[in-house]
Amino acid sequence: MARAYASTILDAPIETVWATIRDFNGLPSWHPAIARSEIEDGLDADVVGCVRRFWLQDGTMVRERLLHLDDRFTSFSYNFETPAFPVENYRARVRLLPVTKTDQTFAEWEATFDEAPQDKGKYVDIISNAVFQGGWDALKTVLPGRPRPANAPRWAGFAPNKVWCSTVIDAPAEAVWGVIRDFAGMGAWHDAITKMHMLGGVRSDKVSGTRDFHFGEGHLHEKLLHLDDAEMSFSYCITKSGIPWLHYVSGPRLWRVTDGNRCFGCWTGDWVAAPQDDVTLIPFATNEVYLKAFETLAARFFAKG
Repeated sequence: MARAYASTILDAPIETVWATIRDFNGLPSWHPAIARSEIEDGLDADVVGCVRRFWLQDGTMVRERLLHLDDRFTSFSYNFETPAFPVENYRARVRLLPVTKTDQTFAEWEATFDEAPQDKGKYVDIISNAVFQGGWDALKTVLPGRPRPANAPRWAGFAPNKVWCSTVIDAPAEAVWGVIRDFAGMGAWHDAITKMHMLGGVRSDKVSGTRDFHFGEGHLHEKLLHLDDAEMSFSYCITKSGIPWLHYVSGPRLWRVTDGNRCFGCWTGDWVAAPQDDVTLIPFATNEVYLKAFETLAARFFAKG
């Protein structure tokens, strides 16, 4: 199974970007490869299962079926009904995530499909670069000046996590992951953390291992719950803390930004605490723990040049 992928950072809030790309019939308004488009059978463009019929600039006709559309998590997927390329089992997905630090948008476009043996890699390159990255590059020229839609909430209802924060780090995802993957290494680069080590001398990549450290005047234990090198993510829970929160689970994830030497990082956290305590705990975790970790990492890589 082959995979095509392109991701970018768009200089517009996610609400503006989603309003632009959500229209399954709207490709001609922003993608230069598409000449015109229509939805078959008179259906609306947000009816899941509808088929868009569009024509490329060279006259080639393509048909794609909308498989899912998610306004809450700003994503949609589709497949080929009449392929643009000689591939099989094609399924594509577009997803947006907010960059909360700067009010920009992380955007990724990916597809999986089967290529003929003699075409190995050919359509991965064409779809990744000409179709997906070409679309992102064109969208960057369309977005400036477009207003944020009125009354468009960032999340429908509650956010996915009590704290959901993100930023862009000007370093390759693999290099950043190589630093933060060390569950006992945060004390070497986060200036509020000291005396960090793994209890019992276990390896820092041992899922179920616990790190012991001081954060300012506080003394904490955190247990590693999962570690995923493919996804570049990990999560942990607090097992000892003087802070008045319960059932605390947190962790970061990184995404590659394919059109630059940088990555997108998201850090989330959930816990139970009294409402009056959350007034302090939520901004503290957001700014002094999660975003500060990312900012410290960014400064570390900047200092290396």
